[in-house]
Amino acid sequence: MTLYSQKDHNIRLTWLYLSGFFIFIIGLGWIFSQVTNNPNLLFGAFFVAVGMNFISYWWSDKIVLWISNAKEISPESHKEIYRLVENLCITAGLPVPKIYLIADTAPNAFATGRNPEKAVIALTEGLLAKLEKRELEAVIAHELSHIGNRDILLGTVITVLVGFVALLSDWFLRWTIWNKSDNRENSQLRLVLWIVAIFLAILAPLAATLMQLAISRKREFLADADGALLTRFPEGLASALEKISADTEVLEVANKATAHMYIVNPLKGKRGSGLAKLFMTHPPIEERIKRLRAMAI
Repeated sequence: MTLYSQKDHNIRLTWLYLSGFFIFIIGLGWIFSQVTNNPNLLFGAFFVAVGMNFISYWWSDKIVLWISNAKEISPESHKEIYRLVENLCITAGLPVPKIYLIADTAPNAFATGRNPEKAVIALTEGLLAKLEKRELEAVIAHELSHIGNRDILLGTVITVLVGFVALLSDWFLRWTIWNKSDNRENSQLRLVLWIVAIFLAILAPLAATLMQLAISRKREFLADADGALLTRFPEGLASALEKISADTEVLEVANKATAHMYIVNPLKGKRGSGLAKLFMTHPPIEERIKRLRAMAI
């Protein structure tokens, strides 16, 4: 898959997920309106679906940055980092993104934003402290490649939508526990909500994994290759991936909804084996490094 076909593919997937989420919420509203004989619930579901799609598209990047406790840095306070980013952006033909810093000693990074003009790169303090300049440059080039092929919009929209499904599951479970009324209509509603809650409780983590996999692990290989071509130094990214993956510190601000956004899976010690490997959101580090070093031959 080329850079241009990946970009078009990601844009199509973004609208597919937003449309699917809209239909899903409307469907829930219809079920509850039938059970309670209250058509207002269907209208409420419509406005919730529209609102969440609007928020996901326009503010998903801000939500992810807030979840990650990332703070914007200025060119004056971090001249060297901005110089690296600016030089790479000139080479890549991209606008210079804003740069955010995550106060965590675990080395990692991600990019977010709905388009290259609104893009953001987030780096951890650990990344700046533990990588050499050429390695840091390679990581930034990788993230700029994600910006160029629109991975960032798809990734952040999915994070917000999956998180909202998890919140719905929690709300339904709490409602059924605390609402103790025994009238027939309410008991029927409680039964439906219990069924939906169990369904969502199973769906939430499964949706998180499947939606992240739908982004395709190929995007990481593509960003690795494009980033290496941008710096003309594949060994820089290979070495950076080795250091990040070998680091034993856990990135405290990361969770299952945001893990797929980082350059290396930040949930240490959860790689799994057998069938679990099929549901990894990142390709094996060993294979990424092997491909990068093959580029240098």
